[in-house]
Amino acid sequence: MIILIAFGTFLSTLLGGWVALRFKDKLHLVLGFSAGAVISVAFFDLIPEAIALGSGRFAPDIILQFTAVGFIMYLILDRLVFFHAHHDDIEAEHSAHLSHPRRGTLGASSMALHSFFDGVAIGLAFQVSASVGSVVAVAVLVHDFSDGINTVNVILKNKGGARFAMRWLFVVAIAPIIGATATLFFSLQESSLAIILSIFAGFFLYISATDLIPESHHAHPKIITTVMTLLGMLVLYLAILFAGV
Repeated sequence: MIILIAFGTFLSTLLGGWVALRFKDKLHLVLGFSAGAVISVAFFDLIPEAIALGSGRFAPDIILQFTAVGFIMYLILDRLVFFHAHHDDIEAEHSAHLSHPRRGTLGASSMALHSFFDGVAIGLAFQVSASVGSVVAVAVLVHDFSDGINTVNVILKNKGGARFAMRWLFVVAIAPIIGATATLFFSLQESSLAIILSIFAGFFLYISATDLIPESHHAHPKIITTVMTLLGMLVLYLAILFAGV
């Protein structure tokens, strides 16, 4: 049952990636929607879930501090390790061109890890009860479609090709299956999972704030991209709300 549901997340992620590739000529609109979706996943799914899981050990403000740690960690990796450059300088622009695929890889790998823990969350939830597992599974299926879109967008935006995007899309899509399978062999304390989810929330907030939102607004009408961002937030919020999360 767990593996079957995880396979459903695989299909959901691939579908989201196909949508991003199919409409890449309207990428600024997809990026705008994707930015809103990432924000909603962080604010309305990951952080609340992390607070709930860590309630027995951590106060909500501690969970939010771990979210800040995740944001800062991604900032350091982006600026110091992956050489985020200013495009106003010609040499820096050339350096940014070389480093962009690395930044895309960083973004996609963080989503792969997040998807892995989606699978872990499904497996652990079913260890609690079938009803809890079903609710978590619905929530994961809902936002894994967004993960597929976001994975392709991060790669394409950072100068990666369609084939490279498809490779990472497959990695992100199969990650929940691996995560769910792994839970058959180990158990993880809820407090530890709470920290992991909160850190990844910080990752996604950084990706949205510094990559997806600015790029969706670059050289494109601001009103329509803003509407798409708000629409992305609304759609994912309602999906998570109706999923019972």
